[in-house]
Amino acid sequence: MFKRFNKQESSNGAPAAAPSLVPSAKAAPADKTQAPAAPKPDKKAKSDKVKPAAPKSVTVDPKETKRMDRLLEIRMDLHKRLLESLNLAALDKASEEDLKHEIALISREGLRDMDIVLNSADQKQLNIDLLDEVTGLGPIEVLLRDDTVNDILINGSQQIFVERAGVLELTTVKFKDEKHLMRIIDKIVSAVGRRVDESSPYVDARLADGSRFNAMVPPCAVDGSLVSIRKFTKEKLSIDQLIKFGAFTEAMATYLQAAVATRLNIIVSGGTGSGKTTTLNALSGFIGDEERIVTIEDTAELQLQQVHIGRMESRPPNVEGKGEVSQRDLLRNALRMRPDRIIVGETRGDEVIDMLQAMNTGHDGSMTTIHANSARDAVSRLENMIAMTGVELPLVASRAQISSAVDLMVQISRLPDGSRRMVSITEITGMEGEIISMQEIFKFQRTGMDEDGKIQGKFVSGGLRSHFTERFRQWGYDLPSSIYTDADQ
Repeated sequence: MFKRFNKQESSNGAPAAAPSLVPSAKAAPADKTQAPAAPKPDKKAKSDKVKPAAPKSVTVDPKETKRMDRLLEIRMDLHKRLLESLNLAALDKASEEDLKHEIALISREGLRDMDIVLNSADQKQLNIDLLDEVTGLGPIEVLLRDDTVNDILINGSQQIFVERAGVLELTTVKFKDEKHLMRIIDKIVSAVGRRVDESSPYVDARLADGSRFNAMVPPCAVDGSLVSIRKFTKEKLSIDQLIKFGAFTEAMATYLQAAVATRLNIIVSGGTGSGKTTTLNALSGFIGDEERIVTIEDTAELQLQQVHIGRMESRPPNVEGKGEVSQRDLLRNALRMRPDRIIVGETRGDEVIDMLQAMNTGHDGSMTTIHANSARDAVSRLENMIAMTGVELPLVASRAQISSAVDLMVQISRLPDGSRRMVSITEITGMEGEIISMQEIFKFQRTGMDEDGKIQGKFVSGGLRSHFTERFRQWGYDLPSSIYTDADQ
């Protein structure tokens, strides 16, 4: 178990560990979904490793496919009948049991009128599907309830993929047609005061449970509407759990605790779905309750557990193209709100200038994420974003700004076997001429792949003491030298 590093002359230690945004509602599926532990060559890897859940088979008999399509048609016909019969204004006040009873009655009457006979199992499933159509999100409601599903990816009405344990698989779930899919999309976006149509063909939103939602509709989506849903988790993962999953080691956690507690400015970089937000949440767990934190996001996803948090979310323009509130607008306003730390969900545009200036002007300990494949690549992306703001700043001045503002780069990666790893922790130590100097403190070293396709490897130290060792010591975090010589412990 990871024991948090206690500051010298203090018994309080660090705050409680942070939650994770990795979708999971039960401990067992989370163990499989988040990051199956990478086997270690020297430590009985085969007996200890966690295997991901076996993907569902999508091979369906043609007769079964025809039957399912027929049931879908029946469901849509009955749904129209429900909309005509139910008192929609009273739906919010009706209890779930009353609604189920009413749906069952209307369903039986409808089947009798259509001269259709179903067995008890199909009848029961039909009533559940109709309830989902009326109160939920139709066909995908069953996927939203599935705790093993991390992501739902919809490519048109007939093709729905899910991600389980880091692996994509095709499901048998489908919509009746594009009109059916568009009705569900409109239901989602209208609930949060947004819209999507031909004039505004893409939208970011969040579901009632906090899941991230993105949609692109025709004509920009050529073969039918494209939807991605990153599911929200209510049960958070602790630092101990992330270590158990193999995301990083105790030595790395000890170092990161000191880095966050001593208010180093940190950027978490990685690719799509690599776990950047999960890591950001985990790091925030080392922030004390006495600090005021302001979070800025396009879609509110961060799940910080501190007492004093101000959450802000950007807003897209309205139909007339007015009323937009960008992340940069929020960041500028946040500077007037007396924050101790500013956490930006993701830096991707002209807000980079204000973010770097905030890190440089009294808001030490701020954090953000960025899409990049390595620490050096993340620096290059920051340089490019600065250039795209239109500010005429020489390259050497941009680099000086970055090296002065950013202290630590934490690189996250989703490996080919679907597991997530903190593959690198790199410090920015200053400038050497016109080049930003960096040193890697920890990294994940791949050694091969086992017969089950699982990545084998270990965490190793770079052999260098932290550039911030003296800062750690002044703040009461005198880290043992052993963490810089043997990370895989």
